[in-house]
Amino acid sequence: MKKEKELKKAIKKKYQGIVVSDKMDKTIVVRIDRIKTHPKYQKRFTTSKNYKVHDEKNEKKVGDTVVFVECRPMSKDKRWRIVE
Repeated sequence: MKKEKELKKAIKKKYQGIVVSDKMDKTIVVRIDRIKTHPKYQKRFTTSKNYKVHDEKNEKKVGDTVVFVECRPMSKDKRWRIVE
């Protein structure tokens, strides 16, 4: 039973996006664009969502592409951290 619990690890969501803001201390805002298709008209359109991501060393700048995963809540809005 213990081995099963040890083998079962939490599957963390992993996303890739572009940094749109780095003005906060140890936090960056990353935009993720997704392409959706309209159910009736079959037209493709882009939707985007912003995530606040923890950047411990303040090394990412606007325009950089980053990969980030979910983690424990670090503040009210910040629940993501950069993958090194």
